[in-house]
Amino acid sequence: MDLLNTLVDKGLRRELPTRDEALAVLATSDDELLDVVAAAGKVRRQWFGRRVKLNYLVNLKSGLCPEDCSYCSQRLGSKAGILKYTWLKPDEATKAAAAGVAGGAKRVCLVASGRGPTDRDVDRVSQTIEAIKEQHEDVEVCACLGLLSQGQADRLRTAGADAYNHNLNTSEGTYGEITTTHTYADRVDTVQQAQAAGLSACSGLIAGMGETDADLVDVVFSLRELDPDSVPVNFLIPIEGTPLAKEWHLTPQRCLRILAMVRFVCPDVEVRLAGGREVHLRSMQPLALNLANSIFLGDYLTTEGQSGQSDLDMIKDAGFEVEGAETTTLPGHRAPAGGGCGSHEGGSCGPCGDAPEAAPDAVPELPEALSARTDLVAVRRRGAGTDLAPNA
Repeated sequence: MDLLNTLVDKGLRRELPTRDEALAVLATSDDELLDVVAAAGKVRRQWFGRRVKLNYLVNLKSGLCPEDCSYCSQRLGSKAGILKYTWLKPDEATKAAAAGVAGGAKRVCLVASGRGPTDRDVDRVSQTIEAIKEQHEDVEVCACLGLLSQGQADRLRTAGADAYNHNLNTSEGTYGEITTTHTYADRVDTVQQAQAAGLSACSGLIAGMGETDADLVDVVFSLRELDPDSVPVNFLIPIEGTPLAKEWHLTPQRCLRILAMVRFVCPDVEVRLAGGREVHLRSMQPLALNLANSIFLGDYLTTEGQSGQSDLDMIKDAGFEVEGAETTTLPGHRAPAGGGCGSHEGGSCGPCGDAPEAAPDAVPELPEALSARTDLVAVRRRGAGTDLAPNA
């Protein structure tokens, strides 16, 4: 396909595709899907080889959030039967993080529900970061605490944080339909605060919330402009008790097209295969490693993932290798030589199915058989905040 040849050439030059080209990737047919994956895979291998970076989530504080994000099981008024607990102590969080590091995780992501941290919360998380760094000097630590106030990013950086995650989630034009308690601009501001403090910015999206192809392209182009070092691609996990519990808009083929589009638009950033991959990609997860160069190991914040050992087996069987702590994740033009993600000086941190005729702005229709797969969603009952061993 001329389209794919053009996109590969642009990806190898780090040149931005046109919006029409990005939309065309999402509109390709199932017959063209392997060609799309192969083309995007060339771009992925150019910048990241066959390495897969492992990340591990630690939910520091679960549930009882005052925000009304429709996709989230921890939201205000959520009836989802998730774990609810207040802040983990630094030693508890460090123990949880150790499980991920033992499984090969290069980055530990410390997440807390809520609109944003108080100064006391920042002190608490800073103690946790210091405790983790004391035991695992080479591990990258990413904080995800919500909207930041002035000076908080600097304090996290001083404590040893390497990165900060705050996702845009969806397009600016539709953001108000998903969340009303804060704005899209609030999210952009927090990412920019993290960048200004010298933290590696991590910001991505959630697909499958009923958005159009145009919405997906809008948010990915916005991410390209914001220029984070890593872009997590989440696929909505429709959890009972949330407003989007019935939103099943994804197939494995749709997910692969979305990942390919993200790779073409953001060719040289860490594209992370994040929440919902087991639910929506299912047996096609290994194919997605040709597009994403980073995954989460084991469980997520409030839902279960496949076992850490299964993740490691999948990577090996697909012909990829786990990225070591001594390897710089980002390509040289984005990061200096050294280990970790390379975002800081010295490098120390680290479903549309077969529907080619569909209009680009059409929300894909699902086959009836995929409209209610609640059996695929399991709420997390182990790991951080419980007495059961984590699934790492």
